[in-house]
Amino acid sequence: MTTIAPTSETSLDAAAELAAQLRVDSIRATTSAGSGHPTSSMSAADLLAVLITRHLRYDWEEPRSPVNDQLIFSKGHASPLLYSVFKAVGVISEHELMNGYRRLGQRLQGHPTPVLPWVGVATGSLGQGLPDGVGVALAGKYLDRLPYRTWVLCGDSELAEGSIWEALDKASHYALSNLITIVDVNRLGQSGPTDLGWNLDAYFHRVEAFGARPLIVDGHYLPAIDDALATAVEATQDGKPTVILAKTIKGRGFSEVEDSPDWHGKQFPAEMAERAIAQLGGIRNLVLRGPRPPSATNRPVQAKVAEAEPPRYAPGKAVATRKAYGDALVALGAREPRIVVLDGEVSNSTYANQFAKAYPDRYFEMFIAEQQMVASATGLNIRGYRPFASSFAAFLTRAYDFIRMASISEVDLRLVGSHAGVEIGADGPSQMGLEDIAMLRAVHGSTVLYPSDATSTVALVDTMATRPGVSYLRTTRGAYPVLYAEGETFPIGGSKVLRSCDSDDVALIGAGVTLHECLHAADLLLNEGIHARVIDCYSIKPIDIATLRTAVAATVGRIVVAEDHHPEGGLGSAVTDALLAVRTSPLFVAHLAVRDLPGSGSSKELLAWAGIDAEHIAAAARDLIAAPVD
Repeated sequence: MTTIAPTSETSLDAAAELAAQLRVDSIRATTSAGSGHPTSSMSAADLLAVLITRHLRYDWEEPRSPVNDQLIFSKGHASPLLYSVFKAVGVISEHELMNGYRRLGQRLQGHPTPVLPWVGVATGSLGQGLPDGVGVALAGKYLDRLPYRTWVLCGDSELAEGSIWEALDKASHYALSNLITIVDVNRLGQSGPTDLGWNLDAYFHRVEAFGARPLIVDGHYLPAIDDALATAVEATQDGKPTVILAKTIKGRGFSEVEDSPDWHGKQFPAEMAERAIAQLGGIRNLVLRGPRPPSATNRPVQAKVAEAEPPRYAPGKAVATRKAYGDALVALGAREPRIVVLDGEVSNSTYANQFAKAYPDRYFEMFIAEQQMVASATGLNIRGYRPFASSFAAFLTRAYDFIRMASISEVDLRLVGSHAGVEIGADGPSQMGLEDIAMLRAVHGSTVLYPSDATSTVALVDTMATRPGVSYLRTTRGAYPVLYAEGETFPIGGSKVLRSCDSDDVALIGAGVTLHECLHAADLLLNEGIHARVIDCYSIKPIDIATLRTAVAATVGRIVVAEDHHPEGGLGSAVTDALLAVRTSPLFVAHLAVRDLPGSGSSKELLAWAGIDAEHIAAAARDLIAAPVD
């Protein structure tokens, strides 16, 4: 028979029994599955047993309650421990734990994902859970203004990741005393000892240097764990996040594997598992729950700030799309109080600073920490906010793994990359985003947008605000003529045909700066009696297949695609992938892209050097028309 007890009835002796159960269940689940990480789970079992029975304030029947504490397993490979916790609090069954772990089509995946309602964010790519936790804690302190705490379990191996220290730095900067990190310092990583092993003094000084409060404990002595967790909860006056450094033993509780470097990520064979379970006192079926969250606390009422007219631009006026992005944010922020904005210390270039000036309480500066910027946006979205995060397109490459994991977490993330391509000019190749379209197209379920003028930029920013999944807007540094009148619509998956006639000889396809070059090229060709259809492919993913097929049919398959991006994975790839997928024939494609390593120069010089300016586009069109068609 099982019982459910609140914290007032859960003694440390009961927590010790629960810790043994968590170890046993971690062994049973991994042995049954034939894979997993039992020893990494066993080292942290005492920490979790004390946390969930005595300190984690959580309504397990209402996992989406806004007042619940948040628990993030940054150490995602210890999923057997997390799922054993879920069994111990009575939200998953014995059958599911034993038969659903690491099985196709089941919820208990090898690393946790939000397919489980008690999991807020996917983890397993190490060094990400704590940065995500910073975003959750930011929401709690500055936006929700609710007293929930964010608890993060980290492994010691992941403290080699720079993202962990970015997270602690920003947690200190924003005085996130509601963020409590528990580090399972078990000394051993996947292939051997970690870089610091059990040198807890070194960890202590590093944590302290980043402005957090370090506490060192024996991770297997329950009274010390209990005291450390209580101290972390109570010590909020100085505004410091707390990091509990718990010295543990990998494989704790089973003498055959304790502190052994040979059992990382290996399930125990059946006979070995039986010995381990016997040594741990056998199978238990305790169901123990800790304190419930405060029930009377509600989120602050979110009201519209003010009515705001959308930005308007006169056709022909030169406006940079990055400037239009800033204008759009200000108007959007007035209408939608859950819009928040983050930037990586380039807000005066991305124009996110316009939002910061208008709504400083909803703007978070992440400085030069792009990984933490994306992670904070992820954490904020978990709490129901709609984050936009901006930086130079080139610098988002640094945060790519965080973007990838955001997709796995199924969060709604809005990214904006400015200063894209060689068009930026004299700053040189280190500042030129030439891989970003390919990078974002490869993200599962992503949306990739590349507006060519201010009017379309504003419309697309508005659409992104409610767009599910990861969406990316690419903006241009230079100012270019407004092409579209007020009121023009830009649906996702659409495009615009700016020039066409019944006798088009070739189609010119561009986006962003190259669309303006395509328009110029069309004028050059028209002077020679060549009719060119010009298509604004502002939605690169999803792409407008119907318009592309119509253009191919009208031009006997002749298309020129010009992009300020490397040839791999960009606009040209999106166009040809789409047309080949529907077996379009005939098809004759000239693909103009940045194929060599650029240097410094003016925008005009670099577009010509790369072969993506109007003259080169026109030349490619002439070559296609002159080529024999079989």
